This record gives sequence, structure tokens and C-alpha cells, in this order.
Amino acid sequence: MIELGVNIDHVATLRQARRTYEPDPVWAAVEAHLGGADGITVHLREDRRHIQDHDVRRLRDQTQIKLNFEMGATEEMVAIAVELKPEMAMLVPEGRQEVTTEGGLDIVSQESRLRDIVARLADAGIMTSVFIDADLPQVEAANRIGARVCEIHTGPYAAAFHEKGRDARSPAVLAELDKIRRAGAAIVDLGMRFNAGHALNYFNVQPVAALPEVRELHIGHAIVSRSVFVGLREAVREMKRLMREAATQ
Repeated sequence: MIELGVNIDHVATLRQARRTYEPDPVWAAVEAHLGGADGITVHLREDRRHIQDHDVRRLRDQTQIKLNFEMGATEEMVAIAVELKPEMAMLVPEGRQEVTTEGGLDIVSQESRLRDIVARLADAGIMTSVFIDADLPQVEAANRIGARVCEIHTGPYAAAFHEKGRDARSPAVLAELDKIRRAGAAIVDLGMRFNAGHALNYFNVQPVAALPEVRELHIGHAIVSRSVFVGLREAVREMKRLMREAATQ
């Protein structure tokens, strides 16, 4: 059964706009869990622009839901992950000037370094995921470094979906979706778990959720945006319903 991981980074973005104590990401995690989330994702960035160190520690200590810890492949983040022991650590590219993650991690160009990081996380009992583009050489490299999960970057698909007027049958949209499908098939063939995420929303999620053998979607901005109007619990519930509908049809 397909699962939903809710990224709550932008709850912290709202808090950090005033450098105050609300809204509380831990409270958001509980509300998301009550709405049907199967996991919570947070990205502790080098510049600490939204989620803070105390947030991840409180999430680990005070919630009873699977934690996916997005992290740059740095010594600082490896040390935090080893101490935190999330259920999953997802290695992502990170740039100081980017608004959000732009593109997947280039594993091919840094296999040796990433293999060492994956091994250290595994030794701490942490499952490692890698956030990559729908590119077969990157999938193969992910397998070589020992990653157990590949999350395929769905940003290009989401951009095409928006640019083509939300036409799910547009050739451009179908081409991007097919890239995700083929990457997912390669991931599964290599014995890894196929996840997907980035820029998915209430309009474009179902074609991705319907792909064969996709295990988990990670969605944040769209859910937090809708929660402003309907509340986080209902926003999560609605997204989960759309995913389950697509996956079972």
C-alpha cells in the first residue's frame, strides 16, 4: 500500500519569519499523523533557514511516527544523524542560494565519498535513501554505494504538468512520467525501494501515485499551503485519499 511522508519544513519557515516559537513543527507532525501521514520528513539545512536542531531532537523524542531526515552529505549532518537515529536518512544536494532543492544528487561524480557515508549510517542502524533524478546511471550508482531507497525527483514532471495547463495526457507530461516509471522499474529490479517526491500537489499527484511499485511519496509545500485554509489534519487526509485512489485503480 502506498504511503505518504509529509514534509513539515515550511511550518518552521512560518515560525522563523518572526523568530518566535509558533507554529510548532512538533505539533504539525502530530496533526499530520492524525490525518493519516505514514511518516514525517524534515530537512535540517546547513544554513538552518527553517528546521532547527532542537526541532529534530524534539520530533525524535516526542512523536511516534517514522522520521525521514533529509540531509546534505556532510560530516556535520552525518554526526547529527548518527546521534538522532531516524528511521531513514535521505541524502540530498544542497546549495546556499537555492530556494528549494534543485535537481537530484549527483552520485556518479562522488561515489567513493557517498559510499563511505552510507556505510557509516548503516552501521548506526539507519536506512539510507538518495534523492536523484530519473536517470538510469544515477540509479545504478545508488545501488553501488549501498543505498536501500531511491527517491526520484518529480520536479520536471510537475513543471511540465503546470506548463501544459494541468493536462495529464500532454505528450510532454507523459514523457516526464515515463522517465519516472522507467527509473522506478530499474530501482526495483536492483532490489531497492522506489519512492518519489518534489513539487507534487493535489492536481498532479495521482499519475505518480498510480505508477507500479512506488512505495512512498514525500510531499510538503502543497500540504502546508492547503492547511492554511483547511487545517493540516484535513490537508493530509485529502492528499492521502487521492494517492490511495490512484494506487488502487
